[in-house]
Order: sequence, then C-alpha cells, then structure tokens
Amino acid sequence: MGKRKKSSRKPAPKIKRKLSTTFSCLFCNHADSIICTIDKKTNIGSLNCKICGQTFQTPIHTLSQPVDIYADWVDACEEIAEETNDMNYNNSDDNLSNNLDKNYSIDHDNDRSSDIGKNTKPGRFDDLSEIDESDGDYVDE
Repeated sequence: MGKRKKSSRKPAPKIKRKLSTTFSCLFCNHADSIICTIDKKTNIGSLNCKICGQTFQTPIHTLSQPVDIYADWVDACEEIAEETNDMNYNNSDDNLSNNLDKNYSIDHDNDRSSDIGKNTKPGRFDDLSEIDESDGDYVDE
C-alpha cells in the first residue's frame, strides 16, 4: 500500500532587488547626495548633487535606469581627468625639453672627486671635549 501524495509547496517568489536612485558624489564625497531623475518624454536622464550642486545630463533609452546615468557621469568624469592629465603631461614634456636646452655650467672648484677613497668623516670622538675613561661616559664641559 502506498502513501498518499502530499501537496508540494509552491516555490517562494524571488526577491527583486531595487537599484538605488541615490549615490555618493564624486566631487564632495557625501553619501546619498546624488539624485538621478529620468524624463522618458524627452529621453534625458539628469543627475543632481544636493550638497555641491553638481549637475549632469545624458541621453537615455527605454531600458535606462538611474544607475546607468550615474555610470555615464563617472565615465565622463574619468575621461575628462585623463584628458587633463595628458595635457599636463604634454606641457611638462615641453618644459623639460626647454630646461634641457639651457646651458648649465658645472662648478669644478667644489668637485670632491679627489676625496674618493679618503676618510673625510671626522672620527667618532673628534667632537667630544673629554671622555671619562673610568666608565666610558661623555663629560661635557
């Protein structure tokens, strides 16, 4: 004789995690100060910082979420930072080449190459006025 078949439980519904709409600002470093809004009529996503007032707008499509707007803003900031670093690097190369073109003279009077191999450092106790030999302590006069 077989047992009666028990009804099985329905699987629990999957919990959908919501993507956040507030983020931390790259400029003022305040947490949850960036608010992203999506205008689907004009297909423009905008980002605004409540603390420092930083704003950003980007074109969006029907599947865009606030995190996509924030990611576009981060990418745009990184791109501008790289361009700025490249410009500064190129300017520093020009300054370096200009400095190398100048004639620098070497002062051979102060050249210490003749002292190589010689003991030019003062001895261990040359600057001490007196050493008490009984216990080896330094006595200052």
